[in-house]
Amino acid sequence: MTLLETLGIDLPIIQAPMAGVSSPAMAAAVSNAGALGSIGVGATDAEGARRMIAAFRERSKRPLNVNVFCHKPAMVDNTLEAAWLEHLSPHFERFGAKPPLRLKEIYRSFVEDDALLAAVLADKPRVVSFHFGVPSAERIRALREAGLVLLASVTNVAEGRAVVKAGVHAVVAQGFEAGGHRGVFDPDAEDDCLGTMALTRLLVRQLDVPIIAAGGIMDGAGIAAALRLGASAAQLGTAFIACTESDADAGYREALAGDAANHTVMTRAISGRPARCLRNRFTALGAGISPRLIPSYPIAYDAGKALNTAAKAAHEAGYGAQWAGQGAPLARELPAAELVAALMEELR
Repeated sequence: MTLLETLGIDLPIIQAPMAGVSSPAMAAAVSNAGALGSIGVGATDAEGARRMIAAFRERSKRPLNVNVFCHKPAMVDNTLEAAWLEHLSPHFERFGAKPPLRLKEIYRSFVEDDALLAAVLADKPRVVSFHFGVPSAERIRALREAGLVLLASVTNVAEGRAVVKAGVHAVVAQGFEAGGHRGVFDPDAEDDCLGTMALTRLLVRQLDVPIIAAGGIMDGAGIAAALRLGASAAQLGTAFIACTESDADAGYREALAGDAANHTVMTRAISGRPARCLRNRFTALGAGISPRLIPSYPIAYDAGKALNTAAKAAHEAGYGAQWAGQGAPLARELPAAELVAALMEELR
């Protein structure tokens, strides 16, 4: 059986599950167009995930990919967190605001969230995908026994081998070009920074499951290149940010359409984990800061979100988590279904 048959789709395109951006409406439009629509539920709880899945199903009977975060649970360090808030304090003051008194873990990892696992098993989306690693063998067994197709993002061959051994059906090769959070299992380990095309080819040659190329792919030519290297499909995220159904806010869209699209930056300052973002005021304040000074993910994200809220209240959009890949200048403002059609026409 081919990957497309396994996923239940017609086209070799997966819309990346961008938490906070990929709305159920966008995912439904993509799935209805014959590709695979995705939602990211890593930043919500079980009830939030079930609402998002239900909203998708109100709009589509097609397959859905539900993405969960499998990071190691946050390590609390009150001294480090207080120092980080002190470091950010002048930026809050610029907007007449004060930083939070203390930081909290704003969402739980799927590796320990039993309620989220139960919600996914109850609602049974066609596909579940993992980011930052994979959950326990017991959780994977439960998902597989429920008949769900499992995907996992990796950034190198060792991670690829690990997720195949764990039992996933296909591997997402996330190149260094990709926008959003880097899928590394250990954010403190050395990163080889493999690009999408090199990583895709390495995984195709060394693994015996289908490979999905992700990172910097924005048009049909990019999809064709990935398929030529042996990928079974391509996953596109930044290409869908400007779509009509995207949940990206006005400041994010304006930045994506401007010069910032030419200057993406890998930063840990916003969330506590490496993530590729449009260059903005937040990436500038994080430049040169040692990772040892930034709290654990997603505790640091609590501060990042609070600072963005304060800035937006003062009509400053430059502190947002404006995740985007290196192909950002190629983004198009189209309804999602029209973008899928354009991508397929270019691929042909």
